[in-house]
Amino acid sequence: MLPGLLDGDERELESSEEGGEERRPERHGSTYHSLYGYRSCSPRQQGVDGGDGSPSSAPAETPSSQDFSIPEHKVGCYYCRFQKENLLEMATLESDISAPEYVVCFLGGSEKGLELFRLELDKYIQSLKINLDLEQKSLETSVNPYLRSWFENAICPIQRVVQLFQEKLAFLLHAALSYTPVEVKNADERTEKDISRFLAAASLQGLVQEGTMTSLCIAMTEEQHKSMIVDCSGPQPQLHNAGSNRFCEDWMHAFVNGAEGGNPFLFRQILENFKLKAIQDINNLKRFIRQAEMNHYALFKCYMFLKNCGSGDILLKIVKVEHAEMPEARNVVTVLEEFMRETSVA
Repeated sequence: MLPGLLDGDERELESSEEGGEERRPERHGSTYHSLYGYRSCSPRQQGVDGGDGSPSSAPAETPSSQDFSIPEHKVGCYYCRFQKENLLEMATLESDISAPEYVVCFLGGSEKGLELFRLELDKYIQSLKINLDLEQKSLETSVNPYLRSWFENAICPIQRVVQLFQEKLAFLLHAALSYTPVEVKNADERTEKDISRFLAAASLQGLVQEGTMTSLCIAMTEEQHKSMIVDCSGPQPQLHNAGSNRFCEDWMHAFVNGAEGGNPFLFRQILENFKLKAIQDINNLKRFIRQAEMNHYALFKCYMFLKNCGSGDILLKIVKVEHAEMPEARNVVTVLEEFMRETSVA
């Protein structure tokens, strides 16, 4: 069993009385991390036969508050229990000793801030899950440095991208929203990963049908024939084949205005609001298109919405892909494309 997830003392790897290993937390600024390894007992080990022949198990021990490292202020908490993937295949049903399991815990940031980074932290643990080696030498040279950098690597990429791009962030938002391919050149490994993570976090993947996203990626690639190029050879990134619109420019200002505080959780919340507004606009446009199939006034409402929302170029491409197999809706989209084209020429 686990006596306690966190402890304020910094200790080396040690074996518990029940055969498990535990890694005491290390403090990195205002963040904490800990890693525990343990073996759970098999059903035959956990209980003894009761008077009626049924097995009974001893009650689990509840950790006391003295087993935890409690910061002076409220912080977010993320924890995950897992097994090494290759060990799952090695485990046998006949064995009384189960495969070792591990628990990793991160503390840091604001009270509910880590909830915004659940997907990033899950991916961060996935790499640990594959490569975990609890040998003492590996702990010091690989595992511990990896855990110590969890906040910088999983939480701060969005903040670093905002600080790097500044006003040019609008082009990156536009690329993420439209699923335009992005190619990063002359960047160090961390910057390249940061940009990739920002694009993934800012995209509508998971919020729009997967088939729509796939078709949109193909359509954008065929239409532009070129990826957006981000050249990081200078102090400021230089962009080529980049596009933007009023919607992305407005949201860029929200990011830049929040940069003074240097709060990564604020940037992630702004990013979530950015995606939420984009989804709301897509749903509104789809509703107007359904109405426009039956009356011309609704068609005019579609046109005015596209003209005033600030992201009509992207929304029209998205609904065009979604309505490709619907003749009446496709006709409405074709008319809207003509209206928007004539307006841009005028």
